[in-house]
Amino acid sequence: MNHVLPDFSRPLLFGHRGMPADYPENTMASFRATRGAGVPGIELDVHLTADRRLAVIHDDSTERTCRDSSRAAVSCAVEQTDWPELASLDAGVWKGSAFSGEKIPLLDEVLETLGRDCYFDIELKSRSTRDAGLEQLTARTIRAFGLQNRCIVSSFNPFSLRIFKKYAPEIPTAIIWSRSRELYWFLRHGEGYFLAHADVLKPEHVLVRQSAWFMKLGKPVIPWAVDERKTADRLLAAGCEGLISNQPRTLLGQGEVFGRFQRPAAKP
Repeated sequence: MNHVLPDFSRPLLFGHRGMPADYPENTMASFRATRGAGVPGIELDVHLTADRRLAVIHDDSTERTCRDSSRAAVSCAVEQTDWPELASLDAGVWKGSAFSGEKIPLLDEVLETLGRDCYFDIELKSRSTRDAGLEQLTARTIRAFGLQNRCIVSSFNPFSLRIFKKYAPEIPTAIIWSRSRELYWFLRHGEGYFLAHADVLKPEHVLVRQSAWFMKLGKPVIPWAVDERKTADRLLAAGCEGLISNQPRTLLGQGEVFGRFQRPAAKP
């Protein structure tokens, strides 16, 4: 198998948007807590704002996770909003008053703060088949911090991955898929791999059995979102390269496999 992120121990473990069970997702509080708990990897999402900044937020809109000064939900389309307006919103208080004042971070801030302490899975949030700048700016940002060997770049959108690979062929890419009806029917079984020529497979964890033949082709599989020890142990025993979890601290503390990290064997 061609290992992804070969400088780091197996199995890989990523906190899905940080530690969203206990902290507001995709915020610096969540990412710092992930690293503080000893979890080695962070998964996060990036959108391109209207003024071409890389905002770390999952949804297309701010409505679910952002509030204004009166703590009222604010519905802004991220890709149609300039960064200063997004930066003014509170991205933490929805999770609890203890997180009041947390902001949407920029990718630059995350990589500058934690880039030498973690490895990353950066998910490109794009519904477009054209090159609108998200992919090039993400590649440029990763390179600016010298983190090419600490990053995977992933997406549900195979066209976005193809565009990214044009700008950064040395950074591994991962195609994501799930059972979601929001995903085109012809992309719900990993078919995006063939369009993207991805290096890594990221299925929803209940779909890993469909990915067994990818493993036979030497493609690493990193499923999401795995939150229970029994499921984690089963997937790792099946040959998965790592896991993405909403409860990474729980897996780190309970799973036998995560108690003895090892680096992949060097090629002969």
